[in-house]
Amino acid sequence: MTYENLDRELVNALLGDGRASLRSLGEDLDVSVTTVSNHLSDLEDEGIINGYTPKVDYDKLGYDVTAIIQLKVEGSSLPEVTDDLKEHKQMISVYEVTGDYDIIAVGKFTDTDGMNAQIKELLTDPEIKESNTSVVLNAASEHEQFDLDLKE
Repeated sequence: MTYENLDRELVNALLGDGRASLRSLGEDLDVSVTTVSNHLSDLEDEGIINGYTPKVDYDKLGYDVTAIIQLKVEGSSLPEVTDDLKEHKQMISVYEVTGDYDIIAVGKFTDTDGMNAQIKELLTDPEIKESNTSVVLNAASEHEQFDLDLKE
């Protein structure tokens, strides 16, 4: 196995079990604990691995209303509006995009009243020129990650 593939195999192993010990990772990848530790540190230093967090099912915690919010903003205000959206704790994703809208944000809410209140609060920003909100009826796939391909 090349070291480039070792990094990819390490990422894939952690995607399968983010709580795996260095020892078990070393055994699974057939390398020493020190090698795993060094490569893991490099992946963290390079920002490839940004942390270790649990996968939370927000629906089971009552956040079962998902809204996709599309916004048109004044061009020079794009970074400011994006930063403001990121500060709202229930906004799980915020994207600057091409197309008819400038920003797409995805939010999780406990009910439509909470969603409505937060969206109305957002729309008080004079830099937001237009909005379109869609409520998700069914999440066919959400928060999925994928294994990395190995180099040949």
